[in-house]
Amino acid sequence: MKKIVIAADSFKGSASTIEVENYIEQGIRNIDKQVEIVKIPIADGGEGTVDSLVLGCTGEYKYVDVIGPSGNEIRAKYGMLDEQTAIIEMAEASGLHLVSELNPFKTTTFGTGQLIKAALDQGAKTIYVGLGGSATNDGGVGMAQALGASFKDKNGKEVGYGADGIKNIATIDVTNLDSRLKNLQIIGLSDVTNPLCGKNGASHVYGPQKGATEEDVEVLDLILARYGNLIKEQVGIDIIHKAGAGAAGGLGAGLMTFCNAHLEPGITKILDILNIESHLKEADLVITGEGKIDSQSLNGKAPIGVAKLAKKYHVPVIAIVGSADYDLPEVYQHGIDLVIDTVIKPMPLTEAIKNVKPLLEIAGQSAYRAICLSRNVYCSKR
Repeated sequence: MKKIVIAADSFKGSASTIEVENYIEQGIRNIDKQVEIVKIPIADGGEGTVDSLVLGCTGEYKYVDVIGPSGNEIRAKYGMLDEQTAIIEMAEASGLHLVSELNPFKTTTFGTGQLIKAALDQGAKTIYVGLGGSATNDGGVGMAQALGASFKDKNGKEVGYGADGIKNIATIDVTNLDSRLKNLQIIGLSDVTNPLCGKNGASHVYGPQKGATEEDVEVLDLILARYGNLIKEQVGIDIIHKAGAGAAGGLGAGLMTFCNAHLEPGITKILDILNIESHLKEADLVITGEGKIDSQSLNGKAPIGVAKLAKKYHVPVIAIVGSADYDLPEVYQHGIDLVIDTVIKPMPLTEAIKNVKPLLEIAGQSAYRAICLSRNVYCSKR
C-alpha cells in the first residue's frame, strides 16, 4: 500500500478533527511507518468548519470580541483563507455550546453579524458562513442589526435580542445596512433545506433542541411567520417558503434577505475548496469518520460526502466512528465499505470520551489490517 487519505470529521465533545486524524494515523504508524498518509481535516458546515478550511488552505485565524447568543461579550474566531476570502462559523458567535441556559426567546445572532463585519474590515470579498450548531431562533435579525439594519417597534424603539424582540417589529429599515454587502459574495454552508415556518420550519424542527417546549414551538413559529410577512411587505422579498430559510433558526432567511446570500451544501462545497479529489485520485485507501454514523448521516454529513467522491476513483472507504446504529446497512449503500466502531467493550460514554485517543489508535490499526487482509497482505509491523 502506498497512500492513505484520512479525511474525518470531529467527534463532538470528544476530539477535534485534527485530533481524530492524528490518533488514527498513530494507530497505522504502529504497524507501518513507511506508508504515505495525507490528512485532510473536514467538516460539514457545523462546528469545526473554520479549523477545517484554515488548516486545509493554510489560512490565518482572526479573533474578535462579539456579543454571544445570551447577550454577553465573548471572544470568537474566524478565518481568512486568503486576502479576500473568509470563513465564519455562526456557532463561534451564536452557538448552542455557548449557552448555559437554553432559551430561544432570548438568544441572538448579533455576534454572527459582528464576525461578518470583522471579515469585511479585513478586506473580504467572499465569505463562507457555516450554519450548524445554532442556539438561536431570531430569523437572523441580530445578525442584520450588527450590519446596520434597523428593526423598530410601534413606538419607534429598536427591538431587543431574540424572538422576544422580533415579535415586536413594526418597521424594517435597511437604509444604513453596510454598503460593502453590495459587493460581497456570501455563501451559507448548510444541508438544511427547511423553510422558515410551518411544520418543517426552523421552530418546529430545531426549536426543541434549543430548549423550546411544544407550546413554545407554536409561538416561535408564529413569530417567524409574522417576521417573514413583514420582510415580504417592507423589503419586497418572499422568504418564508424559500428552501434553507429555516437554517440556523432562520439565519438562512436573514442572510438571503439582508446579505443577498445563497446557500450551498456544506460538505460538498468544503470538499471542493479543500481540493480533496486531487488526493483521492492516487489513494489506495480512504479513512473517514464522525462521532455517530446512521441514516441521518446520509443528509449531507462529512463521511458520506467523502465516500461519494472516493467512489469516483474506485477507492475503498473505511469509516471510523464513535457509534453506529441498526440502520447501518443503509449507510453501506452510499459508498462506505466498512464501518469500524471505536467502542471495543461495553463502556459508558464518559469512559469512551476519556479514552478517545487509544480507542482511535486501535481503530486505525484495525482499518489498516482490514485493507491488508482484503489484499492478502501479511500485516506485520514494519
